[in-house]
Parts: sequence; structure tokens; C-alpha cells
Amino acid sequence: MAARKILIIQHMAWEGPGGHLQRSLEEHRIPYEIAEVWHAPLPPLAPFRGVVVLGGSPNVDEEEAFPYLVPLKSFIRETIASGRAYLGFCLGHQLLAHVLGCKVGPLPRKSVGFTTGSLTPAGRAHPVFQGLPDRYLLFKWHGQGVLPPLPPGVNLLAASPAAPVEALGLPENPGVLGLQYDNHADAGDAARWLAHDRDWALAGSGVDPEALLTQAKEAQDTIGKEFRRFLSNFFQVAGMI
Repeated sequence: MAARKILIIQHMAWEGPGGHLQRSLEEHRIPYEIAEVWHAPLPPLAPFRGVVVLGGSPNVDEEEAFPYLVPLKSFIRETIASGRAYLGFCLGHQLLAHVLGCKVGPLPRKSVGFTTGSLTPAGRAHPVFQGLPDRYLLFKWHGQGVLPPLPPGVNLLAASPAAPVEALGLPENPGVLGLQYDNHADAGDAARWLAHDRDWALAGSGVDPEALLTQAKEAQDTIGKEFRRFLSNFFQVAGMI
């Protein structure tokens, strides 16, 4: 197996690894490399112990508009088959679900801003959620999601009123997870995303942009503390710490 290095796959110039994710990587001294897949080929998987796939604008079925999705899906399959750790946020979660045979499609309403998610019994028992509350705040930025029922061999780990599948995993490999929410992002990331994606985020979501930014600042410490605990658990499961 490869060393502790992580590959972070980024889909858009302005939506990189969030502040909470970067601070956790620094705290644990875990090296990482960023692959900007919209304009550069994926590197070989061999040097990496795990893969983190961030969110972005594409939908999982838009392979003609975003041709890089084809090799990326193959790369995700290779990652899982190799036994490496995988953590997907938003689009990264949806891509994981897609390659696992789940249905991904539009949700009844765009989900932007904050909502409260709840762990399922499988989520409460999962090692990456140990020491975390059963109900916790989620930062959301998406219009599509994973749709139930999930196929055999895929566990529902968390849900919310905004999305029926907020987290999923593989019972035989606890180091493979998808999260529909973006709790890796801090308040500065929320402001940057709103600046770059304002028209999409506000159209049909009912979100007050000033209220969103205020809530992001108010929630930053709590989300950051919980997310760093989650990542510590994830790094332990992946054998990185």
C-alpha cells in the first residue's frame, strides 16, 4: 500500500479543499496533491493512500459536456478495488454513488445553506462518526442528490429533510464514504462560493445571501470542531495516523 499521501480531486478553480479540510491535513501532517481534472489528466493512483473528491458543477451523467468524468469514474472504481480510502463531498459523493450502482438525480428543491442531518443506526455504528452527535449541522450546495433505495451492499449513514441520502458507505470497507454536504468548507469558502456561483445558488433556493454568510460565521467553530473529529476518525480508519 502507498504512503500517507492523499490525492484531492478538484473540479473547479474556485472550489478547492475547504478551510476545515486544509487545517485537518496540516494538524495531522498528511501530505496531499491536488489534481485539477477539468484541464489536466489524473495522475497514477499508486503513490496515494487515499482519494478525496470535491464538489463541482457537473452532474454525474454529463459526460459529453465534461469528458473527464469518464476516466474519473474509472479512477474511482480503481480506488475502491485497491482497498484505498475514498472520501467524496457533494459531486464526489454522487460520483461514488453512481459507480456503486445508486440512482443520482434532481432533488425536489435545490439545497443551499444550512440544514440539520441525522445519523442512521448504521451511521452511529460507523467508526468515522464516533464521538460525534447523532444530529449535526450540514453546509449544503447542490441541486442533485442520491435517490433511494440504495442497492445491496451500500449503507445509508445519514439523512436530512433536504436530501434522503446525506452520507453513504460500504460496510465491508469503512474507509469508503460519500457525504452530500460540504462541511470541509469554512465561512471564507462560503463567501467565495457565493461570489462565484451566486446566480445558481440563489435561483429557486429561497436563500437570503446575507443570512447565509452570517450563519456560516456563527457555525464555523462548531462545524470545524466536529469535522476535524470526523477526519481524525477517517484518517485512523485509513491507516494514516
